Amino acid sequence: EVLTPDFNDKDFALELCMSGRPHIFNHNIETVERLTALVRSRAKYQRSLTVLKKAKAIAGGKVVTKSGLMLGLGEKEEEVLQAMDDLRAHDVDIMTIGQYLQPSRFHLPIERYYTPDEFARLKEEGEVRGFKWMESGPLVRSSYHADGQAHLSPRKL
Repeated sequence: EVLTPDFNDKDFALELCMSGRPHIFNHNIETVERLTALVRSRAKYQRSLTVLKKAKAIAGGKVVTKSGLMLGLGEKEEEVLQAMDDLRAHDVDIMTIGQYLQPSRFHLPIERYYTPDEFARLKEEGEVRGFKWMESGPLVRSSYHADGQAHLSPRKL
């Protein structure tokens, strides 16, 4: 599994990454569209979605794509569900959802903590939407249970 940036929309960099034939290509959108500029000042939500779709196209469909969100920065439930729909519309296979934890006082503050029941409900929403693998919980991070996801690769390990 590779965890990548958006390559600043540079196709040659994405192609170079994909030349390594990763089994799982992971690029996290991190937050909902409305909060992207606040949370990821140099990122663009649509560019992140495009990177995920292009990675799959470059691999001829022979790569599992993965992305994730961190919750607790002021997003609304309907925005989280829209992010799920956006990822599925870009053929993303795996999604992770975790709780944002403020790394230092210089980082964005936590707006709210989600309950385990809320994370469980979001996992169900992701499964209904067709993600092949869905992780959702307060301690989930992008590599959470990555070893169990490897079997989803269309190529032999």
